[in-house]
Parts: sequence; structure tokens; C-alpha cells
Amino acid sequence: MSTADYLLAAFVAYGLPALFGVILLSSVGAPLPSSLALIAGGSFAAQGETPLWQVIVLAGIAAVLGDQLGYGLARRFGRRVIAPLAGRLGLDDALAKAEGMTTTRGGAAIFFSRWLVASLGPSVNLACGLAGYPWPRFLVCAVLGEAIWVSLYVLAGWAFSDHVQALAQILGDLTWVIVGVVVASLLAWQLTVSLQSHARDALLAETE
Repeated sequence: MSTADYLLAAFVAYGLPALFGVILLSSVGAPLPSSLALIAGGSFAAQGETPLWQVIVLAGIAAVLGDQLGYGLARRFGRRVIAPLAGRLGLDDALAKAEGMTTTRGGAAIFFSRWLVASLGPSVNLACGLAGYPWPRFLVCAVLGEAIWVSLYVLAGWAFSDHVQALAQILGDLTWVIVGVVVASLLAWQLTVSLQSHARDALLAETE
């Protein structure tokens, strides 16, 4: 059985609580296939097992609650507790990247990491908590981003319910392409800034 088959079997056995649990835990940082779970949830709705709106609303609530839990834990306990936890979850590198994004991008990093680069979402939650990012702004950006992520993946699963595994693979590959483009753009920007700085230093040295 594929992962999608296991998820669908869990939904048949436990219904929406299974979807809620997967999305909540993955938003906190647990290594669970959250995007695939949303697609499978949409497919489940397409088969008439549960109303589509219930899947979207429940998954959205779970995602937002998971975000707030990750943020709250990081803000309450700080780096002393969160750093070892991130290590156990395999989020060390992602957390370092997320802290840089949060410092320079703020709300945009929160919003886009919900759906455009969803793999960074849990790390951004922790980074925002560690940095003491204002909670009202975090909440608004997280809710808006999660609404897009949940709706996009659930509706995709609903529309292409007969091709859940293939759809998950395509969307997963697309996500990593986007990550690659973003990382390459950031590196190019940093290189440009560095070269401009060296050029200014050289010019000042010549004029002195």
C-alpha cells in the first residue's frame, strides 16, 4: 500500500479526526505527509464520505492551531528547549534558514511559508517565537497563508481524486523547484550586495 492508501484507510477508520491530527502535528514540526493528507482528504470528500467544506474548515483549524502551538512553545521556552527539539525533529538547518528569513522578511516569510514553501512552515513558527515576533501579526499572516494552502491542496485532491499519489508527487516536485529558485535568488542577491560593498571599499581606498 502507498502512503496515500494508508491515509485514506485512516480516514475511513477514524474520519476527520485523523486528518485533524496529521495536520496539527505536522504544523508543529512532526515529519508527517501533511500535503498528501490534504489531497487525500479532498479525495475522501469527492467520494461522498464527508462534505468538502468540513474537510477544509477542520484542516484549516488544525493548521492554524499547530502554527500557534509551535510559535507559543518557542516563545515560552526559548532556544534552550527549542534547539534540542528542532534537532530531534531534523529541523536544525531549516530553523537556521527560517531565522534569517524571519529577520529580513517578517510577515512575508510567515505568509509564503504556509503554502508556497510549506516545508519551512514549522521552522518559521519556531523562529518567530524565538525572535519574539509580534503575535497578532503572526496570527494574521499564518491564517491567510494556511487558508490558501489548505484550500489549494484539498480542492486539488477533490478535483483529481482518482490520481492522488501522482498529484502529490507533482506538487511535491513543484515545491522543491520553488525552493531551489528562492535559494538561488537569495544567493545571487547576497553575492551582488557583497560585490557592491567591495567595489565601494575599493573606490574609497583609491580616493584617500
